[in-house]
Amino acid sequence: MAKSLVNTNAKFGTLPVFLTALSTILGAILFLRFGWAVGQVGFIGVIGIIVLGHIVTIPTAFAVAEIATNQRVQGGGAYYIISRSFGLNIGGAIGIALYLSQAISVAFYVIAFGEAFEPVIKWIGETYNFFIPDRRWISIPTMVLLSGLILTKGANVGMKALYVVVAILLTSIAMFFLGDSTIKPEVVNFHSRIPNNLNFFFVFTIIFPAFTGLAAGLGLSGDLKDPKKSIPRGTLWATVVGMLVYIAVAYKFAVSATPEDLVADQLIMSKIAIWGPIIPIGLAAASLSSALGSIMVAPRTLQAIGYDDIFPQSHLNRWFAKGRQNDNEPINGSLITIIIAFVFVVVGDVDFVAQIISMFFMVTYSAICLISLLEHFAADPAYRPTFRSSWHLSLIGTLSSLWLMFQMNATYAAVSVVIMAIIYYVIMLNNEENQGLNKLFRGVIFQLSRQLQIMLQRADSEKDKSWRPFGVCISHDTFKRRSAFDIMRWISYKYGFGTYIHFIKGLLNEKNTTESKKILDRLIQLSAGSQNRVYLDTIISPSYTSAIAQVVQLSGISGKGNNLILFEFSRTDPGNLKEITGNYQIVESAGFDICILNTSYKSFGYKKEIHIWISPEDYVNANLMILLGYIILGHPEWKKGKIKIFALYPEQEVEEKRNQLLELIKAGRLPISPSNISMVTFESGDRKSKIMKYSADADLTIIGFSTDALRNIEEFSEGYNDLGNILFVSSNRAKAIN
Repeated sequence: MAKSLVNTNAKFGTLPVFLTALSTILGAILFLRFGWAVGQVGFIGVIGIIVLGHIVTIPTAFAVAEIATNQRVQGGGAYYIISRSFGLNIGGAIGIALYLSQAISVAFYVIAFGEAFEPVIKWIGETYNFFIPDRRWISIPTMVLLSGLILTKGANVGMKALYVVVAILLTSIAMFFLGDSTIKPEVVNFHSRIPNNLNFFFVFTIIFPAFTGLAAGLGLSGDLKDPKKSIPRGTLWATVVGMLVYIAVAYKFAVSATPEDLVADQLIMSKIAIWGPIIPIGLAAASLSSALGSIMVAPRTLQAIGYDDIFPQSHLNRWFAKGRQNDNEPINGSLITIIIAFVFVVVGDVDFVAQIISMFFMVTYSAICLISLLEHFAADPAYRPTFRSSWHLSLIGTLSSLWLMFQMNATYAAVSVVIMAIIYYVIMLNNEENQGLNKLFRGVIFQLSRQLQIMLQRADSEKDKSWRPFGVCISHDTFKRRSAFDIMRWISYKYGFGTYIHFIKGLLNEKNTTESKKILDRLIQLSAGSQNRVYLDTIISPSYTSAIAQVVQLSGISGKGNNLILFEFSRTDPGNLKEITGNYQIVESAGFDICILNTSYKSFGYKKEIHIWISPEDYVNANLMILLGYIILGHPEWKKGKIKIFALYPEQEVEEKRNQLLELIKAGRLPISPSNISMVTFESGDRKSKIMKYSADADLTIIGFSTDALRNIEEFSEGYNDLGNILFVSSNRAKAIN
């Protein structure tokens, strides 16, 4: 296997990147299909195609320039950039698709090279009465010669040939512009097109390979002395020059021939140029240069994929990654590329091959723009490109690529996505440790969260008409009982925010800090199997009192601060109830609503019934108790649950309070049936017995209390022996149910 993707003898500069990209841009499509496109959709339509194509390629060129100046770009070009940003799993899936499009491009340009011999074939037929029935008689031998050249000489000879080819290409284009057409239309109409013309996006699909020169220049990354310098300059200049040339060529076609002539003759440029034979020569040169560029780039992409162990079989990866001893030339990758190219050369259909290429290149361009977009939002300090694009450009490039794929050919686009999904699945099975988008999306989520927190903090909370829980729980019994964590899961799942903090008693030192990190990891692992949206943390403090004082001053993950605190104690061992009652004044002074969970051996039962008990003293607490019951039902675990309200009042007040409750529930649009409201009369001293009688089978009982009651521990710990878990609620201020 190659020790590195970088050729240690690399000596190419910016010019090879520029020429490779430009020769692909000003290639076979320009000579064979661009005049046809002007005839099909008119000059204005072709300008639209050029603009659409560059709406994709210009953002991609800027994104490439940006990403390439941030990291060391090794061999593999676009694949290397994508895989090092998206991760090897997604990068590998896109890389294989990219490689296939590059390998098929070789065939496309070789087929186009065969088309360049049309005048020669016609002359031989007329002069010697020998007719060549198929262009494949030209393209297949050409493919054989090209294969031998690459397998024996490698990229260096290809690059030397590239300079000659580009010189011929530019000469032929210059002669085309200097020509004075003999078939000019009588009246130039820039909207003119043939009747019954083809669909605009089908024409765009055939023309789009002209805009894929960007990836061709990228593919030389491993053979460049300074990729960070050469890739941005070469790709940007080639993109700009290519766009200007295409606009000028479209204008020349429009004023030099009728739409019918442009569609009828694929070598119409010969009739416009100052010297006609230069056009087939230029087409041959353009096709050959593009084929050379593709056959140099594709094996390097495959070599990089093998180097990263993307394929399931390790021996296959080693074979693909293997480079020639002296210059790391990917001979094995070249062999596979040649086989794929031969298959499509035998097919021999330029338009069919063009559609396949367009799809896979469009996916690649979309991925590159998406990387740049996400990097902008992630704001990773390690992302420090010396060239800066704009996130607006990257967003345009990403969305345009995806939209155009399905406009061009929805079936091909869907098949391309399915193929890439299958490739990704196979790669993921073999490389489970390579987490594709995690690193990039973590940064994006971090920045989004940071901005939202700041925005929420600056919002005027007094204008909020509806209450929602921003709860925090602090407990040192986390690994003994899970009930408090369950309450936090339920109230924060859909309607609020929850923070669960494990308390570690001690001083803040290295030993306790290490322990806290281990405990936090354990908490995260334990919570992973449950449906929760709780933020987990630990706190080290000398005492429970100091820990509470710290916690109530926390800003909270919501950005608005916490408004509710949850304590918990066991009914069978109420020892820490003294800690809770001894510190309630700290919490009360901070303006928090207080919830105390009394856990029992019954726990939360089957999660079917929540009983809420409202007494005359619960004027302030009642709405909060009802809201908490409703919020808990929002969790999927309570989807079959229902709320029952028990109003505990003296007999003379029963009917009045019932009507008040019905109006409250109706106005608040709460899913509580009137039949689930029960009025319970009581006499002094028998409240607990009434609650025990009616709620013995409840899965959660909610009872209000005043902070004065905290002075009497027995109020919470005694008299509820047969109940399940009880949530005692004290509201700091009355809540409105809107």
